[in-house]
Amino acid sequence: ETQMNEIVIAEAVRSAVGRGHKGTLSTKRPDELAADVLRGLIARVNRPPDQGGPLWLLEPQTYMNLSGQSVAALARFFKIAPDEILVVHDELDLPPGQMRLKQGGGAAGHNGLKDIHARLGSPDFWRLRLGIGHPGSRDEVVDYVLRKPAPDDRTAIEDCVSRSLASLEPVLAGDMTRAMMALHKKPGPAAP
Repeated sequence: ETQMNEIVIAEAVRSAVGRGHKGTLSTKRPDELAADVLRGLIARVNRPPDQGGPLWLLEPQTYMNLSGQSVAALARFFKIAPDEILVVHDELDLPPGQMRLKQGGGAAGHNGLKDIHARLGSPDFWRLRLGIGHPGSRDEVVDYVLRKPAPDDRTAIEDCVSRSLASLEPVLAGDMTRAMMALHKKPGPAAP
């Protein structure tokens, strides 16, 4: 089983669940994207009660395809509805540096999303999809997400993580329309 990453942020927003590889603080491979975003959230979302209260953070120690176990347990314990959850994950179907925020939908082959859907009993959670690009062949996907990206892709992916963190205020406030406007902007050309 391949260990991949995703992050879950819940209830406008009180909880974040993230999977990552231990011992790394920088994005070295596309499958480590979510861990970098989660580490950025730890410092950004420790809010007082009058500003939404605490953000619960959880880093499951399961394989990616069992992520729903922790997400569902957290959701049940804190009475968090599926539509109050945001999952941040790497996305093969978007080019490096692009991201999209959406609610619901299919898993597009992402086993972590499949398990979260199954255990929550609903696909209605929010997803922040961070583009890592596709290797071109389905047979190369596992190796692709586990190896270091090309330098240009790595720069675009790191910029995507930074822009997602800078745009999280409306997400955390539950203003998804404003969040989409900020997050769906395509990155500008690199400075010479």
